[in-house]
Formats: sequence, structure tokens, C-alpha cells
Amino acid sequence: MATAATWDPIQEMDRRVGSMLGSPRPQAGMPMDLFRTGDHYVLNVDLPGVDPGTIDVSVEDRTLTIRAERSARTGAEAQWLLRERPSGTYARQLTVGRGLALDKISATYRDGVLALSIPVAEEAKPRRIEVAHEGESPRIEQATAG
Repeated sequence: MATAATWDPIQEMDRRVGSMLGSPRPQAGMPMDLFRTGDHYVLNVDLPGVDPGTIDVSVEDRTLTIRAERSARTGAEAQWLLRERPSGTYARQLTVGRGLALDKISATYRDGVLALSIPVAEEAKPRRIEVAHEGESPRIEQATAG
């Protein structure tokens, strides 16, 4: 028995852009998870150690851009023995498909994770269409006085 496949517009566009640019794997500096729950997509982006004031989320046309900055620890008295945590500005762009309410995205940052909630647009939600039957007269029900 075949099952219907669900189409995820954000994941599909991110996959296409990544394959065109030769980087189908997530960027190491900004790994993310995406899932759908009810009528929202939830995008969780790992941004440990960034200054919350540097986080910028913007949407232009169908492109969602996330930027953040992790400052380098400086100090003349520091003698580095190991330095693996990258610093600087991180950016990630996703081209999203139609059917999302991009003007209603909400974002929160907690414990090093940026969480975006992206609602499905009203016009993209499934709805039931009533089918009228030809040749049938509309039923009229009358209330009886009791």
C-alpha cells in the first residue's frame, strides 16, 4: 500500500540551494532542525555563545536570512592552548516555498537555540469543500410548536 508523501517547502528549497552550491550538508557554524507541527513549521538553529543582540532574522521576498555574531575572546594575558570555537559573523539563508505566512514568523532565543515558528498561510491550509447534489431540492426543516 502506497502512502502519500508530504512536501516540505523549506527543506526542499534548502536542499536544492545546497546542492547547487556544492554544500548539501548543514553549515557547521549554524546547524538547524526543521519540523512541522500542526499548522506551523518550527526551525531550531543552534547558536551557542552568540550575543543575543547580534541575532538578526529577516525575510525578503521568499528568502529567510539568519545572522548572528560570536565575539572572539581577547586579552593580552591569555595564552591559548587550544582554540577550536570559531568566532565572527554567521549567516544562513533559506529560500522558502509558497504557502507560508512569512509576515507572521515569531522568533525566540533561549539556551543558545534560536527558535522560529513559521505558520502555514490560511490559503494553503487544507479545507473541506461541500459538494452540492444536482436535482435535489434543499431541505427545509420546520420547528414544531410543542
